[in-house]
Amino acid sequence: MQSEIALAKDAKPISDLVNAAYRGASGRLGWTHEAELITGERTSWKDVAAMIDNTSTTVLVRRSDNSSALLACVAVELNNASRCTISMLAVAPELQAAGLGRDLLADAELFAANRGVTIAKITVVEQRESLIAWYERRGYRQTGCREEFPYGDDSVGTPLRDDLRFVILEKIL
Repeated sequence: MQSEIALAKDAKPISDLVNAAYRGASGRLGWTHEAELITGERTSWKDVAAMIDNTSTTVLVRRSDNSSALLACVAVELNNASRCTISMLAVAPELQAAGLGRDLLADAELFAANRGVTIAKITVVEQRESLIAWYERRGYRQTGCREEFPYGDDSVGTPLRDDLRFVILEKIL
């Protein structure tokens, strides 16, 4: 199974996949959900469409070999000549823990490295300790920097706690 670059027609299926993996009821089937921390949509199809149209961002997807159904996605934003931000890594909840996320993350890193990037950055909600540990097992290291959660920004959902922050992790590619 190969990763491919998402097209505009993929925006709605990608947003459905991301919302299911992060916050949907089916997301609780997987281990990466954040439903106990934040409710509502993780992203909208309009936001995904804008991301796909953005020349500095590429969304990679994995599809089923037997159909065009989306199984996983990840976004790679080229910040400058040497740095990128990897985000929106999502795997269908029923397929999590099968290695698909690990493979797609490696594809995103290779995609970035082939464009001259030497450092990849990822932000993760601080309270998602198992996800932070997963990235650390893939070579990411916490920088010690934190970013505030965008409370009041409806585009990120509704936080269920008032102590959310983002941890910044980086990896040398």
